[in-house]
Amino acid sequence: MSQFGGPNDFYGAPDASYNFDMPEFGQELNFQTFDNTQATVPPNYDAAYANPPAQGLGGFYDPTAYTENSYGQDQSGKAAGGAGTGNEFDDEPPLLEELGINPNHIFQKTLAVLNPLRGTEQQILQDTDMAGPLVFCLTLGGFLLLSGKVTFSYIYGIGVMGCIFFYCLLSLMVTRSQVTFGAVASVLGYCLLPMVVLSGINILITIQGTLGLIVSGISIFWCAISASKLFATAFSMDHQQMLIAYPCAVLYGGFALITIY
Repeated sequence: MSQFGGPNDFYGAPDASYNFDMPEFGQELNFQTFDNTQATVPPNYDAAYANPPAQGLGGFYDPTAYTENSYGQDQSGKAAGGAGTGNEFDDEPPLLEELGINPNHIFQKTLAVLNPLRGTEQQILQDTDMAGPLVFCLTLGGFLLLSGKVTFSYIYGIGVMGCIFFYCLLSLMVTRSQVTFGAVASVLGYCLLPMVVLSGINILITIQGTLGLIVSGISIFWCAISASKLFATAFSMDHQQMLIAYPCAVLYGGFALITIY
């Protein structure tokens, strides 16, 4: 502090003008200097791409050997790993098929019931599809409920007992193919469609008279012919359709009784 001098060095005498000159510090301030001879830009990596190394020889990037982008797809948009390999979700089946619901099979079976003379593939009839039968059973119960009849327990009771009986019967009659309980229940459920139509008619008009008996007989015959035809096609039952048609008529006659009365 002694080097700054007295207070008069800054302000001067009371009657003199102010002095704004900086005092001498007694030594020179030396600032560090830097060598600016180095490059001020980052290294040029373009030279490394001019002569790319061969694939597998240690190069971190080879634009001539790889045509894939960072997402594992080549320039054509296909995933890496070959033409047959795609996204992991491409090979998965639709959601309805994962749940066991095949709309095409449902449509084909429904058409086979509506037209008993129509031919249907054996593989479709052996499918254990239960979506259609459940819909038809609920629809039948709903129509009967609109008619003032609560018959859901009768429908499921007769249906389950009928499926067990026909499974045992077909297991004894069929020798060429294997009988599955799911296929039997699926065929019997789809062939319930004429009874659904009969219950819908019962909402509009009464079927307890002569006309109702005639319509009920036609519905029973329709169900029996459709079920026997589908069973004969599904399990290769040659010349046995008439044998299985009679038990089918008895089963669907029970559904007709709860529909009429």
